[in-house]
Amino acid sequence: MDGILLPVSTPEQSGLRPDALARLVACIDGHVASGRYLGAQVAIARHGNLAFWHSFGEADSGRATADDTPFLLYSNTKVVTAAALWVLAEHGALRFTDRVADHLPEFAHHGKQDVTLLHLLTHQGGFPDAVAPPAVYTDHGLLRRAVCDFNLQWTPGSRVFYHPSSAHWAAAAVIEAITGQDFRAAIRELVIVPLGLDGELFVGVPDAVLPRCAGMFEPGEGGLVRHADDTDARKRAGVPGGGGYGSARAMAAFYQHLLHGGGLHGRRLVGPRTLVYALRDITGERAAEQCGYPMHFALGPYTRGNTIPASDLGIAAGPRTFGHGGAGSSLCWGDPDTGVSFAYVSNARHNDPWHSRRMDTLSHLIQGAIL
Repeated sequence: MDGILLPVSTPEQSGLRPDALARLVACIDGHVASGRYLGAQVAIARHGNLAFWHSFGEADSGRATADDTPFLLYSNTKVVTAAALWVLAEHGALRFTDRVADHLPEFAHHGKQDVTLLHLLTHQGGFPDAVAPPAVYTDHGLLRRAVCDFNLQWTPGSRVFYHPSSAHWAAAAVIEAITGQDFRAAIRELVIVPLGLDGELFVGVPDAVLPRCAGMFEPGEGGLVRHADDTDARKRAGVPGGGGYGSARAMAAFYQHLLHGGGLHGRRLVGPRTLVYALRDITGERAAEQCGYPMHFALGPYTRGNTIPASDLGIAAGPRTFGHGGAGSSLCWGDPDTGVSFAYVSNARHNDPWHSRRMDTLSHLIQGAIL
């Protein structure tokens, strides 16, 4: 496979319009030229093949973006972490209806005894503001104690409220309890290596890969300034809800496997029936309270549904389209109706309204490219 994760086709062979892809490239070139970010990557896969990828600008100051440069994925990491739980469920090690306390008995502290794994993955756990201290990056005992000591803010399942990091720290502790491994090693073994993505996708960046990683910036006085999240300690940590690193083509390949029932080209993550359940819209028409409209959360990603306004998956996306965004910087998705998977990563974190407009525009450009 020439070392790039999937077999390669041309856009025309994959039913993609080259003129529309040229507009996508021009749009991102415009962002870089106007100083919105230093660099970016985009990748599109379809019919089991990598159909298009492009790298833009600089990964960091003075260093050009390469096709295999890992970018900070922020909350795109949540889907990779969730996938480890999908695999463990298929192995019989857990059920999504299990209580977290079935695997971490101390998690029942502070009234959390009824929080389920399904609650964790669909942002219904009831403890969105809980924070794990940075010391858990290297202390597994502290990680377990910290998540078990999280305070419940409301009854589990009663509200859909996005949990930026707390739910996935709890999921990481469950993974460690079940596997007896560092959660980063378990995710690599259960998800990343089986799909052949271990050269370009990382939850916990190895020291040898640190120099390859893109920086992360944000708007500041006089231009872009380095973001506080851009540290080697955080890269190594693999924060399970928002600290993975990956290339756009690795994420397009990841979603392409999911679009093919969990496996492609002799590689398999899970079976099709497990995936049907994991990608089902669980929260339906219930509004996610931060945004005021439904996000249609599945077990890890969110889905498009039929809601207007749309999420950042794009107004033209089919209702079964699933994916995730990364805080102010990135977006990855797969569309079962067209078989297209798309990944976009950039190295500056922007606030709304510009960020959401940009994501909707990019998704719409891709949908317009599909024949």
